[in-house]
Amino acid sequence: QVQLVESRGGLVQAAGSLRLSCVVSGGPMGTYAMAWFRQSPGREREFVACISWSSDSTFYSDSVKGRFTISRDNTKNSMYLQMNNLKPDDTAIYYCAAHPITWPAQRDYEYDYWGQGTQVTVSS
Repeated sequence: QVQLVESRGGLVQAAGSLRLSCVVSGGPMGTYAMAWFRQSPGREREFVACISWSSDSTFYSDSVKGRFTISRDNTKNSMYLQMNNLKPDDTAIYYCAAHPITWPAQRDYEYDYWGQGTQVTVSS
């Protein structure tokens, strides 16, 4: 059974940085494209970024482009999200996802596996 576990998020001040990680177990992570999504109260889950299995292709939402960087290390079964210049609007529960049915995939229903989510709070 494939499991995805995000690292603990946290509270950070605006303009600060935070790095999230997602560890995959129970499946061949090196063959999966993966992604980060987020959901804030009262809003639908939204796409943040995705990365191909080989890291040669990445996509970002307009709201995070230039501030966030998605990466992965298949030797460690891990994916990362480096978040810089954080804004209060980035406050959300962040989820990692894996194994989309298509590529590129920016819709949550396109992903088969999900982590439990981790809270990121950005204070102004």
